[in-house]
Amino acid sequence: MSDSRRHGGRGWAVLVLAGAVLLSGCAGDYVARTRQLRTAYEQEAYERALAELDEVARHDKGKDSLLVLLDRGMVLHAAGRWKDSIQVLAEADRLAAELDVVSVSEEAGTLLTNERERAYRGEDFERLMISVLQALNYAQLGQDEEALVEVRRVNERLRKMIVEEKKPYEQLAIARYIGGVLYEDQREWDSAYIDYAQALELAPGLGPLAEPLLRLAKKTGRLDEYERLRKRFPDVAHEPLGPGEGQVLVVVEAGRAPEKEPADRRLETHDIIQVPVYRDRGRPGLANVWVRDSSQRAVTVTSLAEVAKVHLDERIGRMLARQVAGAVAKAGLAAGAGALTKSREVGALTFLLLNAMNQPDLRSWMSLPAEFQLARFRLPAGRHTVTVEASGLRTERQVDVAPGRVRVLVIRRYD
Repeated sequence: MSDSRRHGGRGWAVLVLAGAVLLSGCAGDYVARTRQLRTAYEQEAYERALAELDEVARHDKGKDSLLVLLDRGMVLHAAGRWKDSIQVLAEADRLAAELDVVSVSEEAGTLLTNERERAYRGEDFERLMISVLQALNYAQLGQDEEALVEVRRVNERLRKMIVEEKKPYEQLAIARYIGGVLYEDQREWDSAYIDYAQALELAPGLGPLAEPLLRLAKKTGRLDEYERLRKRFPDVAHEPLGPGEGQVLVVVEAGRAPEKEPADRRLETHDIIQVPVYRDRGRPGLANVWVRDSSQRAVTVTSLAEVAKVHLDERIGRMLARQVAGAVAKAGLAAGAGALTKSREVGALTFLLLNAMNQPDLRSWMSLPAEFQLARFRLPAGRHTVTVEASGLRTERQVDVAPGRVRVLVIRRYD
């Protein structure tokens, strides 16, 4: 073969690999393509945000389908379109289950490229958040039974992750507290107490939110627990509800979920690779909530920013093991390319280009809040105006309170 033909062949090989690098860089760039969506969403321009999602979905090749559904479900939830959100998040839940069936060919392909090349499956905590949001959707519609099904799903999924999969997670305080509210609304006092007690164990700083624990400990005859709680929360009033009283639980979904960014890690081979880590997008201040002449500072029950970091850190070990296997596979492919072309330079260049494709997957469900903050009120039956103030912005909602019932009110704030 002439030198010109041989060099031409090497040139084509380089071009093919360089093209693969460029495609890899573009693949999975969901974060960049949804920037306008997030801007509209955080401005509460929900119809515009949904239109942006429609455009993203039209160009989706299947790798971002789950993220499109998750973001759509969250936008609808924030807009108060509870039934529509339920339908979309149910579809997301089904797709996430289908994606658990790992494609052997897809997994093999990511050894040579990166995780951006496969369909996004969602972090463990993101899958749990589907059920948390569904529970809140159903609670807003007054469908306690359906909401409790979702709460139980969260708790059972976490139990399996912790007990069977040995992952270093813990139960979610927001799910347990909402479970307590739903059971209390149905007058299942024992079950309500158990969930409230679990929430307190997970979030010891409940403060005034511990009121139903004191009240239900006494009501259910748990007198030893009642005395311990009374000493722990001496200033929390907990008289039985009057015949014309009901309650309102205000759920403030506050702030912006953390964003993934690349960070360097050293492999056993001493190579430096990049993995995703979470970076906070600002921590929200505590909302002030008031109804009539009563006001409260909301209490953070669950920080998704902290939960996200724990769940991703647990996955880093498995990610590094895959990268070691990937480095071996790339070295073998590069050696083969060098032998095929009888060129050490092509082999070395092949290895360099394959490693250049090793970019971390920075996709995530960024429309989630950073925190779940709660405030609780007992009120006379009737219609009331609930006002939430956060970062100088006020939001007002009307809520109907029924005697003996616990009404859940969800409000999304971005600052």
